[in-house]
Amino acid sequence: MAKAPAKPEVAATDAPAPKKSKLMIIIVVIVVLLLLIAAALVGVLLLVKGKNSGDSAEATPAVQAAPTVDLSKPPVFVQLDTFTVNLTREETDHYLQAVIVLRVADATIGAQLNGFMPEIRHRINLLLSSKMPSEVSTMEGREKLAQEILTQVNSALGFNPPAGAAPGTAVGPVQGVLFNSFIIQ
Repeated sequence: MAKAPAKPEVAATDAPAPKKSKLMIIIVVIVVLLLLIAAALVGVLLLVKGKNSGDSAEATPAVQAAPTVDLSKPPVFVQLDTFTVNLTREETDHYLQAVIVLRVADATIGAQLNGFMPEIRHRINLLLSSKMPSEVSTMEGREKLAQEILTQVNSALGFNPPAGAAPGTAVGPVQGVLFNSFIIQ
């Protein structure tokens, strides 16, 4: 008689197994359906976005002509130490104190500039000390000075402007020169 009760226990453990497998199948089907619905929504959104951007580009061509800023690649700036130089003497002694920041193409260029920093600082010091106060006291004079610094820095890095290049064209990894402070006394 001991064998008879053993059979119902085995039968009891076999019965829930099909219920668990049915439950797993239902869960898998629901998850697959949710993924299909999500994929369909993403596809519809992309199609709607594509249609809207195509319509707005045809309707307003002036908006396309404006330069856009790529926020995924923020600009990289390298701040140089403060420059203090005596300016070329006009009537009395004047000195210039300037804080200069270089805008570079990317972060790797910014890191590599440290190897060239002694030559870059030397060239900028020579350029600044060769100026008269009257040359750098106007906005046009400062803009011209910034372009001359840009040319000197790119030249120190081995990027000389071509013969027919327009003045102010950034030819090299340094794209701009900014003055954070500019004091003449």
